[in-house]
Amino acid sequence: MKKHYLLSLFISFLFVLSASAQGFKELSLKDIWGSRDFFPQRPADLQSLKDGEHYILNINDSVNIYEYLSGNRTGTLFTTEDLIRRTHGDTLQMEDFTLSQDEKKVLITTQTEPIYRRSSISTYFVLDLVTKTITPVSTNGKQRLAEFSPDGSKVAFVRDNNLFIKDLMSGTEIQVTTDGVINNIINGATDWVYEEEFEFSKAFFWSPDSKKIAFYRFDESQVKEYTMVTWGKLYPEQYPYKYPKAGEANSLVTILVYELSSKKIKQMDIGKETDQYIPRVKWTPNPGKLAIYRMNRLQNKLEMLLADVNSGNTNILYTEENKCYIEITDDLTFTDDNLFFFLTSEKDGFRHIYLYGMDGKLIRQITHGNWVVTGIKGYDQKNRAIYFQSTETSPLDRDISVINLDGTRMKKNSKKKGWNNADFSATFKYLVHSVSDANTPPVYSVCTTRGKELRMLEDNAKLVERTKDYGFSKVEFFTIPSAGYNLNAYMIKPANFDSTKKYPVFMNVYGGPGAQDVSNRFGHFDFIWYQMLAQRGYISVCVDNRGTGFRGEAFEKCTYLQLGKYETEDQIEAAKYLGKLNYVDSKRIGIWGWSYGGYISSLCMTKGGTIFKAGIAVAPVTNWRYYDNIYTERFMRTPQENAKGYDENSPINSASGMQGDFLLVHGTSDDNVHFQNSMEFSNALIKANRQFREFFYPNRNHGIYGGNTRMHLYKMLTDFLMEKL
Repeated sequence: MKKHYLLSLFISFLFVLSASAQGFKELSLKDIWGSRDFFPQRPADLQSLKDGEHYILNINDSVNIYEYLSGNRTGTLFTTEDLIRRTHGDTLQMEDFTLSQDEKKVLITTQTEPIYRRSSISTYFVLDLVTKTITPVSTNGKQRLAEFSPDGSKVAFVRDNNLFIKDLMSGTEIQVTTDGVINNIINGATDWVYEEEFEFSKAFFWSPDSKKIAFYRFDESQVKEYTMVTWGKLYPEQYPYKYPKAGEANSLVTILVYELSSKKIKQMDIGKETDQYIPRVKWTPNPGKLAIYRMNRLQNKLEMLLADVNSGNTNILYTEENKCYIEITDDLTFTDDNLFFFLTSEKDGFRHIYLYGMDGKLIRQITHGNWVVTGIKGYDQKNRAIYFQSTETSPLDRDISVINLDGTRMKKNSKKKGWNNADFSATFKYLVHSVSDANTPPVYSVCTTRGKELRMLEDNAKLVERTKDYGFSKVEFFTIPSAGYNLNAYMIKPANFDSTKKYPVFMNVYGGPGAQDVSNRFGHFDFIWYQMLAQRGYISVCVDNRGTGFRGEAFEKCTYLQLGKYETEDQIEAAKYLGKLNYVDSKRIGIWGWSYGGYISSLCMTKGGTIFKAGIAVAPVTNWRYYDNIYTERFMRTPQENAKGYDENSPINSASGMQGDFLLVHGTSDDNVHFQNSMEFSNALIKANRQFREFFYPNRNHGIYGGNTRMHLYKMLTDFLMEKL
């Protein structure tokens, strides 16, 4: 074993010497994780003013006004001096800010503390741009999710699981709810599983006329607790929180509307069934009508309810059903004239835009084709035009296009092949356009929506030169046949690649439902790591297996009820394919993944026989019974309904098949994929008498970061590869 490790190190050393001989600099982990030298630069976020001709930009805590057309500075919104509190003698350390819709006030965020992925608590202040006065939103403790009312006269926020309103005219703090209790009742914010899987945390919504607030109420009392241990004190502390695992009880959700004038709360009728989801709530332009998404627990039937907020009565405006599941998006848009709404759906096999009248009747399908609308970028009411991002050119690329509401005159705004994105001005006259490809860092520019580039914001020229200095290898796209499909893949070869030699291959995988790793855009940290491995003589390969996204519903949903089965088969088939290439050492193929990718790499190591010499799993799910119910049941239904699907595709139950060298890594404070997953997998491997390595990061969450953690982690991963592959 030691001789093999030394041989691997010697070979890697020769490759590095070869790279140096060609005049290239040697990449190190310090270059990747100790600096941001290889992280693409992006311009500061431009926030459009409502006139659509100007934007604001925060530079050195001075928020200035600029003109889209020329880029010239035309004024200053506020400066650091405006953040000096004369009565306290201190200056607010602004971390973020939000401008009110009337552009007369600014909500300043300070002293933020993270909770979970999308949640935090902060101290908020309101800066009046007219009077230059600074007012704390509350002096009774930190707040969450603070937001101006549309008219700018009030701020709503959540504290201690209750909803509050601060009247900025009178200075009065109004407590809307009083029953909030940690791990029991939540008002105005989401529970853990909604935040993670439906991807939002702010669960209150101002009406367009600022006279009402709609909000969620979560009753978590019947949800079971999961407890994490926090290390560092004489007696480690326990952190309990509500986490509904597959098949277990959820929070009971109600939708309420608070009327500010009467101070009364009205409950909306969302039906008698309580074992269901309310994944979205959105006001229509009519302040008396509220749209509520309702979804059954199996997540294969979606209804949009239209609620009369005065009576609480609802009627069904839209219904969609699917034989597998329906993904929730934020694409629902009501036209300002309150005559139509449009949304995206996969009902024809690919996600496209559909237009409906406010009577719920389908008017037309707006986009068509064997490609996917990946997101609505905005709706121009004046010109009745929808801007959207799509895969029209290729599943590997992204285009920005515009189409009329009547489905005519579709036009691409993006001219360059690659990964295009856009942020539009308020009037859709201008946009900030970005484009990159797998071998070119992103370029940002200000353009007109007619396609004329006005000026460059960031071209990442320094990074381009840096990649040349370090001899970055080109990312090569290709396909691998498996089960009747051509799977998209990419390969990164050593810069001094010699087709007559044999190279080890290191595969990386995520592979989860709807995900995509093989794409024509510039990568970040792991991509640079693969370049470092290329310098050391490794070929890096990534394959998007069946179940991944943006190739249509049939490809993505074929893994329904049996997560892990086809994904693993495809990765094993890909490894066999690679092993037959004349420049690949078939006896030195490894695989690694994180989260869902760690799940797949674990299955590959336990079901792949001798195909994989080494594998790494970081923060893996090892049994879907341990994961949350919204995500898991969407693809697997409940364990009670589909026990076979759960058990046959758990690496815990195939641990005896482990053949190669295996490294298992997890953070002990992972609130998402619980540490329990790795503990149970470890037990199974021990029971099966399989040797492996494991390493656990105390108090680290699913991302495993903080302090020197990433450097430490990737040093360990690299050393493991050098030794075992």
